[in-house]
Amino acid sequence: MWGANQLMGDPASLDQMIEWSGDLGSDITFFLSRGTAFCTGRGEIMTETDPLLKAGTKVCIVKPDIGLSTPSVFKALDYDELSELDGESTLLPAFLEADSIAAVKPEYFLNDLEPPAFRCVPELLELKTELQSIEGFTTVMMSGSGTSIFCIGEPADREQFLKQFDQREDVSVFFTEFTNRETGSWFQRS
Repeated sequence: MWGANQLMGDPASLDQMIEWSGDLGSDITFFLSRGTAFCTGRGEIMTETDPLLKAGTKVCIVKPDIGLSTPSVFKALDYDELSELDGESTLLPAFLEADSIAAVKPEYFLNDLEPPAFRCVPELLELKTELQSIEGFTTVMMSGSGTSIFCIGEPADREQFLKQFDQREDVSVFFTEFTNRETGSWFQRS
C-alpha cells in the first residue's frame, strides 16, 4: 500500500491509508506505524506510541515448520483464561513509563493466544520453554496466533545456540533488530 501510493505520487495521506488498511486485513494498519503502536480490535485500531526499544535492539525469531491456522487458535480460545489486565489503562502505561523494557513486570508480557495455540500444537510450548532457558534472551513470546516465537536479546553463546536450534530441520532461525522510522518515510537501514 505504501509503495503503490508512492508510485502514484502520494495521492493518499498516511491517515487515509491507515483508515483503509483495516478493510484490507487484520494487522495491516500496524505496518503503517512508525514501528511501535498499541493495536486493538483485529489489529486495525492503532494508537501510535514512542518506541519502547531502541533501534538496533537485537531480536531472534524462531519459526517452527509447523503450521497453525488462526481460526483453529480462536476456536481453542477459552474466554475464561483471558487476561484481566486492561491494555489501555495498565499494560500500555507500564511499558511507556518504564525506564527500560527490563523494568516491566514479567506478567505484563502476555499473549492471550499462547494457551490455545499451545493446546493446538503442544510442540510450540516445548519450543518456547527451550528458548526461555537460553542465556541472553530477556523475553520470549509467541507472536500473534503463532507459530513464530520471538526472543528479545542475543544468545550469550551464539555458536551453541545455532548448534541447538539452527541445525534442526523443524525450525528456522532469523537474527534481526528493531527499527523505527520517522513519520512520513519508510523504514531505512541506519
